Amino acid sequence: MDLNQQIVFFDGDCGFCNKTIQFVLRHEKGNSLRFSSLQSSFAQDFFKAKNFPEPDLSTFYFFDGSELHERSTAALKLIPNLKWYCKPLSIGWFFPKKIRDTFYNFIAKRRSKLAKGFCLIPTLEERKRFFIN
Repeated sequence: MDLNQQIVFFDGDCGFCNKTIQFVLRHEKGNSLRFSSLQSSFAQDFFKAKNFPEPDLSTFYFFDGSELHERSTAALKLIPNLKWYCKPLSIGWFFPKKIRDTFYNFIAKRRSKLAKGFCLIPTLEERKRFFIN
């Protein structure tokens, strides 16, 4: 297992988070990203092995192969991995981190109301890119 690959960490029990991962899978320009729910033993072991603080389930994380990003910065760092038509989402970089994360936290607090009961069911090919355990 290569701990220096690009990995998206998300709350596997959150419908909104699962829809977000489904969006990434549909619009990713390659197949280089890997995915792990924060509840998995892989995520717990990964965060310990890298000496990162214990993950917060209400936070989206993106490990770019060398650095761990969270909240709005994680989402923005993920954009270069998406197809060209997703590039306008990069407009988020024009806003200060404090404003971006305030908006992120507003959505995170309401995420269970935004998307209830959505279960991500990856295809056989996509399953190979998930750390499940």
